[in-house]
Amino acid sequence: MNEPLSDWSERLLFGIDLIDAQHKQLFDLAATFEGNGDDIRVMKTLASLSTYVVQHFREEEALLELCGYPKLEAHRELHRRFRTMIVALLEDARQMTLDEIAARVHYLINGWFYDHIMVADLDYVPLVRAHLAAAAGEAPAD
Repeated sequence: MNEPLSDWSERLLFGIDLIDAQHKQLFDLAATFEGNGDDIRVMKTLASLSTYVVQHFREEEALLELCGYPKLEAHRELHRRFRTMIVALLEDARQMTLDEIAARVHYLINGWFYDHIMVADLDYVPLVRAHLAAAAGEAPAD
């Protein structure tokens, strides 16, 4: 990957406002692990990141279900794997240095999550955009 860790990129914008805003928020949360911090702030931010991931996945999956996305179950499985990684980080964090926590967060967001957006999420974009356009009355009538 050529981009710095945890940096948001406009390449991640899909033109789906809710999803775009949530993806950006996750990168913004990950970026707060940069620099110096105390243990309490880091653990609170890590908990916030975990909570936000769960919220994002729930809302994204609901949207995909509404749109009739045919690969929804496979997508849910990817989300389950990521939640497992976040839970493992939360459990491990008490024995880790702040730098180690930051490195893991960077891997999870700029590594796994970035790739997930650019591959798995990108796959549903045409279907969701068409569904949202039709719901807004923007699609041509049959």
